[in-house]
Amino acid sequence: MEQRSKRASWWEGWNTPANLVTFSRIVLVVVFLGLYIGAGQWGSRNMGMRWAAAIVFIVAASTDKIDGWMARKYNQVTELGKLLDPIADKLLTLGTLIVAASLNEFGIAWLGWLVTALFFVREVGITVMRFFVIDHGGAVIAASQLGKYKTLTQCLGLGLLLIPVWSLVPAGSHPAWLTVYFVVAYTLIYFSLILCLYSGWEYVRGVLKASKASGAHVKAAHGDPGDAAVTSDDAGADAGR
Repeated sequence: MEQRSKRASWWEGWNTPANLVTFSRIVLVVVFLGLYIGAGQWGSRNMGMRWAAAIVFIVAASTDKIDGWMARKYNQVTELGKLLDPIADKLLTLGTLIVAASLNEFGIAWLGWLVTALFFVREVGITVMRFFVIDHGGAVIAASQLGKYKTLTQCLGLGLLLIPVWSLVPAGSHPAWLTVYFVVAYTLIYFSLILCLYSGWEYVRGVLKASKASGAHVKAAHGDPGDAAVTSDDAGADAGR
């Protein structure tokens, strides 16, 4: 009964203004992807749609801060919000990466798919783990500060890649600033990949550590003095680090 209550509790507050903003971000992701795909590679089919896609992406990425701010300011932080917020980010960024790779906008096809695959495995793996924690009665672990830096650099890099500044350059010319522009965009994306993998490992390690501690506490509660002593020693060692 208690576990059912925990599972149901994360649905509470689904209709708070903060969560509704998060839902709207997910809708914006669908609109953005439609525009991005419709525009074609580098906006070759429709440059206007490319500009529109870039604008919608920026709006969707920017509203990430709005729902979090609303939740904290008006005391509307919910388990569902902590779960949906990073999922909305993942839908936006992974969707962008998949389309960019399929349109070969990374310059080298295999590199684009490799970067996308690494992002995908990490993001989907962490999301599955979040659901696993919830299913076993645990609380949702909110996105870490490192994970937020990852999202920031990733969105900045993808945003720069999406904005069709090349359409402002006369046909046939390739100024130096445009090269620098793309170098910055790709550097941000690759740097965010490093943060992505590292923060993912930190999350997994945290879940495993919490699971181990929970198991030790259960054994201690059943009256095993040996396990209780080990738990106490481990806690002291952790506190001293």
